[in-house]
Amino acid sequence: MRPTGQGVSKLKGIAAATLLATTLPMAAMAEDGNAIKIGMITTLTGGGAGIGADIRDGFMLAIDQAGNENVEVVIVDDQRQPDLAVQLSDKLIQSDKVDLLTGIIWSNLALAVVPSATAQGKFYVSPNAGPTQLAGRGCHEKYFNVAWQNDNLHEAAGAYTTSAGYQNAFILAPNYPAGQDALTGFKRMYEGELAGELYTRLGQTDYAAEIAQIRASGADSIFFFLPGGMGISFLKQYADSGIDLPVVGPAFSFDQGILQAVGDAALGVKNTSQWSKDIDNPTNKAFVESFEAAFGRLPSLYASQSFDSANLILSALSKADVQDADAFRAALLEADFSSTRGDFEFGNNQHPIQDIYVREVIQEGEVFTNRIVGTSLTDHQDVYASECGL
Repeated sequence: MRPTGQGVSKLKGIAAATLLATTLPMAAMAEDGNAIKIGMITTLTGGGAGIGADIRDGFMLAIDQAGNENVEVVIVDDQRQPDLAVQLSDKLIQSDKVDLLTGIIWSNLALAVVPSATAQGKFYVSPNAGPTQLAGRGCHEKYFNVAWQNDNLHEAAGAYTTSAGYQNAFILAPNYPAGQDALTGFKRMYEGELAGELYTRLGQTDYAAEIAQIRASGADSIFFFLPGGMGISFLKQYADSGIDLPVVGPAFSFDQGILQAVGDAALGVKNTSQWSKDIDNPTNKAFVESFEAAFGRLPSLYASQSFDSANLILSALSKADVQDADAFRAALLEADFSSTRGDFEFGNNQHPIQDIYVREVIQEGEVFTNRIVGTSLTDHQDVYASECGL
């Protein structure tokens, strides 16, 4: 990759990242012969910065591996602020003249940005956030999600918790759209009773009160969704509490970056994911090896999703002009790319239909990571697809 252009100007004091470039076949060129511009809005400061780095690095690895110079990626930092994310999106569309958008981690930001971007005629390809509202009645022909619908990994955790014989789970998640989707999804597939149900503050780091409630609840298991730094804080405090209840969660709470910070406290925990570094296909093996070589760390779930998102976009750009909306949408729907997950298929609401695995936290040398120990849901489609009119 080589830097090109002058970069993105500061907005509200936030410096945007460098313009990065690569090339594609001539079909990827804009009608005016200029490079295609992709705007990436993601979180690069604060508590979600590690996730944002994985989104950025996975995407740019795929762009770099394409090996050409006709695509520019303009990367900006949303600071996990919805108002700022909308301003950045408008600037990317109106001033920087990007052709499509990607990158958002958080569902409340996606709900602020995606409807505005699609209303302005731009495609948005999500590498992460998949809120209910955008999967069902709010679906849009220019909105694609390459990761999942928010409920999906939590549904798989609910199904696993039931199959493991737990009957009185205590569940908690942050109080924002993805957290609400998480507990809704878990309860949809979980057949037991609830010892307690809590919504915590987004970005919370002190969980003493919640852990005290868990201790007094009579629960036989815990399910939690706390991504990024929230999960690190909770797991460390839970381990120190002396409570010895089995823990189940989605991959977001036991992902690669979190595990290194938590260490032994996470060993043996079961978590659900549509991706794992040990999925046995050539694309995934090459991705894991090349990501580790490029960045000196194992890839996360987020990096794999962003890598797939970039390769989906590249595959569509090689077949159709992004300005020809019907042709470009058809090329995206074909999903003619090699996914880290193996077979990849979109449902009618342009969200994936996919297997969701059960993983166990293990230690390999000095590295904490996950391995697949089973499959929770096969060829799973979100329940909101039936509400989508596409």
